[in-house]
Amino acid sequence: MSLPKNIILTTSPDWKDYQLLDSGDGKTLERFGNILLVRPRPQAIWPTSLPSSEWKKANAVLVEEKQEYGGKWTILNSMDKSWTISYKDLKFQLQLSSSRHVGVFPEQATHWDWLRTQIEASKKPFRMLNLFGYSGAATLAGAAAGAEVTHVDSSKHAITWANQNVKLSKLQDKPIRWIAEDALKFVKREARRGSTYQGIVMDPPKFGRGSSGEVWDFFKRIPELIEATKGILAKDARFVIMTAYAITASAVVTHQAVEQIVGKKGNLESGELVTIEESAGHALSHAIYTRWSA
Repeated sequence: MSLPKNIILTTSPDWKDYQLLDSGDGKTLERFGNILLVRPRPQAIWPTSLPSSEWKKANAVLVEEKQEYGGKWTILNSMDKSWTISYKDLKFQLQLSSSRHVGVFPEQATHWDWLRTQIEASKKPFRMLNLFGYSGAATLAGAAAGAEVTHVDSSKHAITWANQNVKLSKLQDKPIRWIAEDALKFVKREARRGSTYQGIVMDPPKFGRGSSGEVWDFFKRIPELIEATKGILAKDARFVIMTAYAITASAVVTHQAVEQIVGKKGNLESGELVTIEESAGHALSHAIYTRWSA
């Protein structure tokens, strides 16, 4: 087992429809297209930089009811119930939900670009698996690059949302398979079938519950998922991406998890996904990640 040589702070600088305008006092001011949102972020321990008049321009603010368990949005200025933003040639439908999530994680755009490069460089048929696929950003990126993509999420609502994003991005004719199921159950079944993938993306939650009542707990179930994933990694695999949010751990955890899947071959990159604030240049960390390439 190796240790990461460096913990890398990785940004997604190519956004035009997203900006972290300001942060501080435990909150963020973000622009998603033409919509401004204020969301709680305890990591923003510094004071805000922009005047309060700028924060008052927000369309909505999320007030958390319980730490990490969602909250309630308060509309400050009129806005549409849903709206669309773009990242390069990909399009996403956004909407306010009972959690702080709005349908896209902008900090993950670096992963979308990276996996597209890997797929396009393969120059041959490519199968990609997107576990815990949510609203499908990685699925869109893989399909746009020419991969046959399998998208797995236990939430039927998330799969419906991802389908809408596929249509918005004009990728509905691409080979995408939709699976509404517990990720671990699916991976175990694929291993028994001898089904393998050249690229695997996984973004396991800290805690979750599937449509059939399956309980997901990161630290309890990740070891089993790692072991199962070994059985579906193709011999000619090109990449594995693992991202983890809201867990009490460092990137050493994802580094060693991915290394257990791929072994000693290839290259491992581990670090944190961060966004650089426009106002004063603070770096806001969102998640830990590890990327492996062959």
